[in-house]
Parts: sequence; C-alpha cells; structure tokens
Amino acid sequence: MRKSGWILVLLLIIGFLVGNLLGTYFGNSFFSYGANFGLENPVELNLGFINLVFGIKFNVTIAGVIGLLVAFLVYKFTVK
Repeated sequence: MRKSGWILVLLLIIGFLVGNLLGTYFGNSFFSYGANFGLENPVELNLGFINLVFGIKFNVTIAGVIGLLVAFLVYKFTVK
C-alpha cells in the first residue's frame, strides 16, 4: 500500500478505541488510569430557527495511548 494520511488517521482512531476498550475491560488496573479533557457543559447557540449545541470530551487512558503507539507502529511497518 502507498502512504496516505487517511490510512494513518483511521489506524490511530482504531488503535485509540481498541486501547480504551481494553482499559475499560481491565477495570481498576494500571491500564485504566487516565484523565478527562473537554467541555464540562456544552456551548449552546440559539439562532431562533436553529439551535446548535457544541461539546467535546476526551477520555485518555494509558491503554489508549498504548493503542495509539501500536497503531502507529502498524502503519509504519505495513504502509510503504
């Protein structure tokens, strides 16, 4: 396969999701340790005819970071 930024982004998202799932599976172990980042309360924009709500929250765990690293290594060694 040839190098593509979309393949890297897709692999990183999959690695992060799998890592977070494993961190959740292991419960109260070292892998589930992490922090939450983002907006606590979403931002609301009411324009009268449309109501927009913006909010984002990240849960970063040790397992998620390991999943990102593994996904990057997979990309590095498989995509040429």
